[in-house]
Order: sequence, then structure tokens, then C-alpha cells
Amino acid sequence: MDPEKTKRLKSIKILVSEALMVFIVIITVVILALIVSGYWVNSDFQVERQGMLQVSSTPTGASVVIDGESSWLQRTNTSKVLASGEHNVTLTKEGYDSWSKTINVAEGLLYRLHYPRLFLIDRTVEKYHYLPDATQAIISPDHDLLLVTNKTTNWLLINLAEESPKPREIDISSFFQSVDMAPESKIGLFTANIVDADWDHDETHILFEAQNDTLTEWVLLDVRNPQNSINLSREFGGLFSDIEILDNSANNLLAIQNGNLHKIDVSGKSISAVLVDNIVEFDHYENELIYLANKSEEPSTPAYEVGLMKLGDNNRTSILNTVQPAKVALSKFYDKKYISILKENTLSLYDKNNLDDRKDFVLSFVPNSLKIGHNGEFIIMANGNQMAVVDMEANDVVEWAIEGEQYGWLDNDMLYTVTDGNLIVYDYDGLNRRELAKNVSNHFPVTITENKWLYYFSDDYIMREWLISR
Repeated sequence: MDPEKTKRLKSIKILVSEALMVFIVIITVVILALIVSGYWVNSDFQVERQGMLQVSSTPTGASVVIDGESSWLQRTNTSKVLASGEHNVTLTKEGYDSWSKTINVAEGLLYRLHYPRLFLIDRTVEKYHYLPDATQAIISPDHDLLLVTNKTTNWLLINLAEESPKPREIDISSFFQSVDMAPESKIGLFTANIVDADWDHDETHILFEAQNDTLTEWVLLDVRNPQNSINLSREFGGLFSDIEILDNSANNLLAIQNGNLHKIDVSGKSISAVLVDNIVEFDHYENELIYLANKSEEPSTPAYEVGLMKLGDNNRTSILNTVQPAKVALSKFYDKKYISILKENTLSLYDKNNLDDRKDFVLSFVPNSLKIGHNGEFIIMANGNQMAVVDMEANDVVEWAIEGEQYGWLDNDMLYTVTDGNLIVYDYDGLNRRELAKNVSNHFPVTITENKWLYYFSDDYIMREWLISR
């Protein structure tokens, strides 16, 4: 055979092989890119764009049934590619109740179900602690610490995460003016009513607003080192209509005094000049502040401004002017910051960095409260027993009615009510309603700690139920 011809044939084979390899690589990359983007070939050999579902549960290891179909491979804490559209997801686990929800998976997007909770059916109930004189109980943000108040000046701090806790007494007699010293003993009597109480995020301080017949006072209680507590009303004088904790450890506060907003430096014991005058309400996230200020020069002609400013910077950004009062909030979800403005029955949600990017949620009722949930995932609005919750993950709003007019957060994703002594829990959207306990006091909070224990008050006792198999 001609050597030159053989050489040419080998070269052609090499070129064809390399071209084929390049073609295969290109096709593989394209297919993988399409798969990553959510495209797939269905059972009818049609190309459709899919989404992905990520499911977690408490406790872990629950079986996942999607649209009535199950597989031994499907367990929580996994992900699954699904066709876009509606799907019913049901979680089950032996010894526990079940959980279900119909979700809408969007093309090319991830839908996270991270909050489903299954409750042990046969739970062990224990009398945890006897508190016959308790008047109020305040739960810390991580649901581990409980401060119990009474009409004396010896309050109790309880670590609910401990197997066998030893309540620690905190003497508050020198911090509140609302104290009468009992002549027959050294123990004082706390004579005020606690209007509001908020923990800082580090769970080292609680900010109290207390009232009696003659005064309103604000006290920042240091629960770890009570001697460092401070009566803000006494220290800074004047009347405060509102105070909020600004940073994680309550070193700085924001306060409305005589209608004007100031910043309080707790450690330096100083109060700033006016940040915003004629302020109606405000909210903050990190070092940014959103406010509603009254700009009317005539009481008969209402005029309000919603503005944004960075603390430490006098420059302000006016977001809108309105003749209607509004409620405002700042939040962050994932890596984006949001502005919420509630006017009458419409919530306007803005991208803080692009105010032209706005979505309106029109409700069937007029809320009188606006709150941001854990990690900015939920925006909660309520009026009486009517609830509206914006789910930032699903970018949608759901309305529902609670049983009764008082609700609380059982954990970061579930709400509860106590009606006729029955403890009823719901997901944030009102679904998966379950009754957990009877003879529960509605004057004290209910909480879940360490994902192991359910705590509530009943007949002067703190009760504890085990939520997991022992």
C-alpha cells in the first residue's frame, strides 16, 4: 500500500476522531447546561423545563410521597427534580403524625421546604417547674432562655435547654422605680405592669417598658450581669414613647423622645442629637433606618414622608410622600434587602437597591401590625384573628384566620394559639393544623427548645413534653 496514502488515511481518522470528541463534548456540555437550567425529556419524549424541590424535616429521615408516589430512595434532607407546576408533598415517619402541602414548582428554580415538623404521637409529659406566683414569661430568640417575672423583685431566669435546670434569681429592686420595699422584709414588691419586653439577639439583655399609675419607665436588664442593668428613663430623663434595641448586644438603642428620634449609647451613657423629627414610627436593619415622619404643617391636612437613612450619615433618601399613615419595615432575605410599606390594605415590597423594583400585595382586610419573621423569610400582617403572611421563598401571600385573637411563634416557622385551653399549632400559612395539648394557660408563652422539648404553662407548672423518641 502506498505509504503516503496510508499516512493520509491515518490523518483523516485522527481528524474525524478529534472532531467527534469535540462534538460529543459540546453536546454533553449543552445537555448538562440544559439539565442545570431545568430542562428534561419527559415520558412522552417532549422537552420541558423543570424545577427542583429540596425537602428537610424535623425530625430528619421522614419518607417523602410526591403526588401519591413514594420510593425507598425518597427521604427528607434530599433534593429532587420535578416538572414545573403543582405537586402534593406528604411526609410520614413511624411513630409521628404526618405533614402535607401542595406546592407550585417554578421552571428552573429551587423550591425549599425546610420547615415541616412532625410531632411524636405518644409524648412523655413532665412537670418541669412549679411557679405559682408567675405574672409573665419572656422567651429568648433562640427559645432556650426563659425569664419569669412576678410581683416581687426576685425574678427567675431558667435555661430550658438543660436536662435538669436550676433557676437563677435576679434581684431587680434597684433598677425599677416601680418598687415598694416591704417593711417586714428586705424583699421589695414590683408594682408596675410590663407593657412590652424584648430580648437582644445575643440574649444578654431584655428591654422592658413598665407602667404603673404614675409613671412609664424603660429598663435595660442585663440578665448575665444584673449589676450592669440601667434604668433608661432615670439616666436620660424625659419621656420616651418608644425604644428599640439597635445592635445584637444592646450597646446602642434607638428612642423616640418628645416626638423626635435619638440614638442612645448605653456604655457611654450619652444620647445623640435629633436624627429625625416628628417621627411617627421607624424600623431598622443593621445600620440603616426607615421611618415615617409627620410633615404636616396643618393638623387638618395630613402629610407623611417615608424616608431612609444610614445611621452616622445625615443624608436621607425620601421614598414616598403620602397623605395616609403607613407602617414601615426593613428586612433582608438571602443577599437582598427589602423595604416594606403597608398602607391600608396594600403592602408594597421594594428592592432597597432598586426602588423601581416593587411588588404590591393587596389584602382583603386592613392590618394593624407589620412584623418581619425569622431571617426575613416571612412578612406578617394581622388584625384580630385575620392573618396575612408574605412567603419570600414563594414570592406570594397567603391569608387565613387563627382561632382566637392571640398568637405566638412556636419556633421560627410555626404559630400557635390557645383556645379554651387547647394548644393548636399551624404552619406559617395556616396549614397542617394540629392540637397538641389541653389545659394550657393562654397567659404564658409556648415554645419548642432544642427541637426536643415542647414547653407550656398549666396549673402553675411549666410543663415539658418530649418531641422525639427516647
